[in-house]
Order: sequence, then C-alpha cells, then structure tokens
Amino acid sequence: MSQQKHRVISDFPNVAYNVVAIAASRGGLKAISQIVSALPPGFPAAIIVVQHLSPQFPSYMAEILSKRTALQVKQAEQGDVLRPGTVYIAVPGKHLLVNPNGTLSLSDAPKMNFVRPAADKMFASVAANFQGRVFAVVLTGGDGDGGLGVIAIKKSGGIIIAQDEASCECFSMPQSAINTGTVDFVLPLDAIANQLISLVITEKVA
Repeated sequence: MSQQKHRVISDFPNVAYNVVAIAASRGGLKAISQIVSALPPGFPAAIIVVQHLSPQFPSYMAEILSKRTALQVKQAEQGDVLRPGTVYIAVPGKHLLVNPNGTLSLSDAPKMNFVRPAADKMFASVAANFQGRVFAVVLTGGDGDGGLGVIAIKKSGGIIIAQDEASCECFSMPQSAINTGTVDFVLPLDAIANQLISLVITEKVA
C-alpha cells in the first residue's frame, strides 16, 4: 500500500495541493460548472465533487460538466485512482471516500447530516490521506454539510475557500464552514477558479 501511495502522489510533482475537494447543494451545478469551465487543460490536481442529488434519479452531472470544461469528467467508480486533470463526481446515494492508496470508494454507510453523499465524509477522508495537499471549496447549498469536514482539512494543513453570500443561491453551506473559523478565503463565485489556479499551479511543495 505504501508503494501505491507513493506512486499516486508522485503523479503530482511540485504541486502544493494534490486534491481539490468541492461540496455543493442547492444551486451547485451552476456554481461547479462555472469553476471547472475556467480551469485550464492539464490542471495539475484531481478534483472530487460532492453535489447533493436525489438518489431516486440517475445523475447526468458528469455528462453536463464534460461539455463545459477542458478537464476529463467522470462519475466516480469504486477503485478509481485519482489522477490530475480529472473531475470525479459523487454517485447519488453513496458516500464518496478517498483511500490511503489514492483510490476512491463508494460507501453505503449511514447518512450524515441527513445526506448521502455527505461532504463531511468526503472532506474527512481526503484530509486523512492527503494532509496539507488538499484544497476544499464549499459552494452554495441549503444545509450545514461540510462544517465538520473543513475542520478536519484545516487541522491536516489544507486550505479552504467558501463562496460568498452575494453569489450564492443559498448561503447555508458556506456560512456553516465560515462559522467554524477555518476558512482561508471567502470569494465570489467568479473569483474561485483563479484562486485555485494561483494556489494549485504556482505554489510549490516545500
């Protein structure tokens, strides 16, 4: 397992953050679309997205986003290996978790914050396995999911962005993150992609 972990991390040479973890709920598709459409081809980090969607219907989010970005987009599958320049979308009704070897797992564990997938679960797993090489983004949404997860990311040395109230359809999720006191940047939606580019591409690992 340690060899596998080393191999996966070595795919991200001289990059400050291996993983960008994005959480959203109400209004999230528009917000996520705007961010990923502004990221350049070859963006040197994997992107994991938890968007609260009804498990009663199939998700077409990966197909929609793939038409709006130069990055590869796919619905997450059990055992996927995180790769830079790829966006992994959570499956409705399944928690999306990152394993120590840099692979993804889909979990039927109980709901958290009344939702599955839960941002808190995803954030905590990323924080545990990538420590300070994580960049979390909390976007528009109508609940408090993500608040516990951003605390875990901050404790592990990661960086956190929250979308500002003026550009949110619903400010509850970003507000919950901000209330933890762990958020590094509160930004309008149209500034988030540039901040990601600045931090992920221009900063180097010490």
